[in-house]
Amino acid sequence: MTPRTDMEAALEAILFVSAEPIPKERLLEIFEADERAEAAEALAAVIARYQADEGRGVLAEEVAGGLRLATRPDLGPWLRRFYEVRGSAKLSMAALETLAIVAYRQPITAPEIQELRNVNPSGVLRTLLERRLIKIAGRKPVVGNPMLYRTTKEFLVHFGLQNLKELPPLEELEEALGLAADEAGMDLGGSSGEIGAREGMPEDSEEAVLREALALEERMTEREENAVEVEP
Repeated sequence: MTPRTDMEAALEAILFVSAEPIPKERLLEIFEADERAEAAEALAAVIARYQADEGRGVLAEEVAGGLRLATRPDLGPWLRRFYEVRGSAKLSMAALETLAIVAYRQPITAPEIQELRNVNPSGVLRTLLERRLIKIAGRKPVVGNPMLYRTTKEFLVHFGLQNLKELPPLEELEEALGLAADEAGMDLGGSSGEIGAREGMPEDSEEAVLREALALEERMTEREENAVEVEP
């Protein structure tokens, strides 16, 4: 029988090293079947420990259907200062605007995004694909068969959301981005089906985005497979 203290330590260590939220059921599966009731109590104790101690910089939270350790929201200014010192690349306003359009109108095509922003979005889409905040979700059955884009699990993790239903009201998002839809010439509301695919987004540029996205996915898959191979 695994001691209770070892259970809590193991669960805490797994949450610490994991890059993604882990479902509670998967955490409990590392223990023997007859230990899981005790393990569930150990997990509850770990969660309580990271929620009750206000002196910690890290807390346990549930996002995207799983559990993870995350930094406290009120420490955001310190973290921003840290990343500014490191010169970390940030999403541009154009990328944030495009990501908002995809989030609220998904699935959506590049021509539809271009109609809303009046700017060719191929470069921004490439950036969001590289950050794995959006993904290609097939093609729309209209003239030209443009690719459809939607947000990813990484998008939920990045913004601390359980699901898309937790997206803030559009007015709050516009305020957060410093936008007003009428002033910016944007309209994020409605359904993507209301807008037909239009000309203006060169097919070759969108195909280039697709090729780069597929290449990126292959590199990520290869990297993950190599990581599994070198595990002890």
